[in-house]
Amino acid sequence: MTAALSVLEKTFGYSAFRGQQADIIQTVIGGGDALVLMPTGGGKSLCYQIPSLVREGTGVVISPLIALMQDQVDALSAVGARAAFLNSTQNAEERRQVEAAFLAGELDLLYLAPERLRVSSTTDLLDRGTIALFAIDEAHCVSQWGHDFRPDYLQLSVLHERWPSVPRIALTATATEQTRREIAQRLDLTDASQFVSSFDRPNIQYRIESKAQPLQQLLSLIRGEHSGEAGIVYCLSRASVEKTAEFLMENGITALPYHAGLDTAVRSSNQSRFLREDGMVMVATIAFGMGIDKPDVRFVAHLDLPKSVEGYYQETGRAGRDGLPSTAWLAYGLQDVVQQRRMIDQSEGDLAHRRRMGAHLDAMLALCETVECRRVQLLGYFGQVSEACGNCDTCLSPPETWDGTVPAQKLLSTIVRLQRERNQRYGAGHLIDILLAKQTPRVTQYGHDSLSTWGIGQDISEQEWRGVVRQLLAQGLLAVEGEYGILAITDASSTVLSGSRKVMLRREAPKRSKAAKKAVAAQLPEVALPLFEALRAWRSAEALAQGVPAYIVFGDATLRGIAVTKPASLDELGTITGVGEKKLEQYGDALLGVVAAA
Repeated sequence: MTAALSVLEKTFGYSAFRGQQADIIQTVIGGGDALVLMPTGGGKSLCYQIPSLVREGTGVVISPLIALMQDQVDALSAVGARAAFLNSTQNAEERRQVEAAFLAGELDLLYLAPERLRVSSTTDLLDRGTIALFAIDEAHCVSQWGHDFRPDYLQLSVLHERWPSVPRIALTATATEQTRREIAQRLDLTDASQFVSSFDRPNIQYRIESKAQPLQQLLSLIRGEHSGEAGIVYCLSRASVEKTAEFLMENGITALPYHAGLDTAVRSSNQSRFLREDGMVMVATIAFGMGIDKPDVRFVAHLDLPKSVEGYYQETGRAGRDGLPSTAWLAYGLQDVVQQRRMIDQSEGDLAHRRRMGAHLDAMLALCETVECRRVQLLGYFGQVSEACGNCDTCLSPPETWDGTVPAQKLLSTIVRLQRERNQRYGAGHLIDILLAKQTPRVTQYGHDSLSTWGIGQDISEQEWRGVVRQLLAQGLLAVEGEYGILAITDASSTVLSGSRKVMLRREAPKRSKAAKKAVAAQLPEVALPLFEALRAWRSAEALAQGVPAYIVFGDATLRGIAVTKPASLDELGTITGVGEKKLEQYGDALLGVVAAA
């Protein structure tokens, strides 16, 4: 491990390993296999990068992210590592040069997409070179239970079959026990050492609120807490992505859309701008984000309910990779629940698949509707026991609960009467109109103002009724049926109607949680702010000149360290986290000049 620690300090500019990094690296350097579960921002990449630099040969990294390979290679080149990739974006001459460098032993790391292993010329090339290790990044892609399933990953067991003496390390940011078992089985890693880090990201503040005017709620979040900062906004549909990006631009927020329906060149350009420009907001479907290394994303917002807790965790984990305060914000409402239930019912998969999707949704709804600490609920999903965090909305502004048994009975009774007395079934909006005694054309047409439940729900508001419906759906006391989101009772509904089951609900419109402090203000003394901004301006110009993302030059955390310590010599500068030997040589004098001028 002496060599590994030397690489950590001199190449990457860090003085000590974090968490389980040392044990993982020691296992792989020693020739052992490893399955690594570590949260985004926990330092997974070093777990295969350092062994690749220490062991003889080239570390071969299997990654599904062709669009990001150039940035991954640029980041390694910036610290003095010899890295390259082989993918479909290259012409024949570019591929030939990379292949020659690999065969000559001139590469520390080589990035490949999984589908390239189906090409015999690639496997023949690997046979002729010296392989230090195989790293399988985003390993959850192999699991049909997990998030982002990719069929190409199923073939990766060939690595062990064809090169049995080469150590393998599979890495993912999130996996339940079930997903973990499937990864190990499909990749033939059942005998590998397993390293499961804490899933907690204490710097992220989790907040979930009911939808009222979601675009205005989002705008308030950005203007009030993250003005001028980078963020990602997730939407369920392409149309919603376009609408949201346009709305933000109209309101002075620099925002770009990203979804599979955009022209490839536009999508690539938008991703590149997000990575390279400061303060950019990306509005995207879940097609965007996996493998994004941008460390200064200060918020991730969801305008639609994610399909699973694993997906939600992966997506929110793209905020605050640098460890600085960040926000994970979600707005969700009744229509989200209805839509997700309907999508499951209409899914083309078999019964087992629909049950799996239903279990995912149930867990996500439980997270949304909990009155306990969000983080405790989230970590509990991954099998980790924790205590209340004090940094989520339910900790900062504990929600009130109320006995919703009687409202639940009123709603369920209305459904029962309509079906039994008139053989009619309706969605939430019409049922609420009946309970609130709203004389709509449909009410008048069908004579629903003569029902015994007409107007018996006027003691609570329409918004509160929508909350009742949403929470009854979450608790399995209501079901969604058919293409139009018709509500129906379930087997469990009878216990509520009979009075044998009490229904406790969250109070709608809870007190607004305390906003997270902006990262700069939270981490820097005021006297250091001017120097920090000067360093950011220098970094932006340097990154623009090189055509690389700003974080490849230096991350915010390193600039903060410089702003606080104000180094006056290269030796002092070299002690700051993130300043390795190559970056000290390349940027040292310029940085000292910025410090002296501030």
